[in-house]
Amino acid sequence: MKIIEINGFWNNFKGLMFKKNINYGIRLKCNGIHTFFMRMPIDVVLTDKNNNILKIIYNLKPWKIVLPQKNVYYTYEFPINKIKYQVGDNIKRSN
Repeated sequence: MKIIEINGFWNNFKGLMFKKNINYGIRLKCNGIHTFFMRMPIDVVLTDKNNNILKIIYNLKPWKIVLPQKNVYYTYEFPINKIKYQVGDNIKRSN
């Protein structure tokens, strides 16, 4: 699945808000997120600086908050049921 790097404060804050029918993932440089104004649930993967997966949150519904997590450097957001990662895996980015 294609992963898009999100940079800048506003883009990071916005993430997938107001989007629908996405077929890609995004990578944010942050250790916590919100799903305010999201149109659908998402799967969230939290990694360290080396993209080693520390935590996965499946089916995170709109209007929820994931508080900042210790040792998390990147947060990935994906459409639900599209990821095949497990805690301990490493996300290797190809784009």
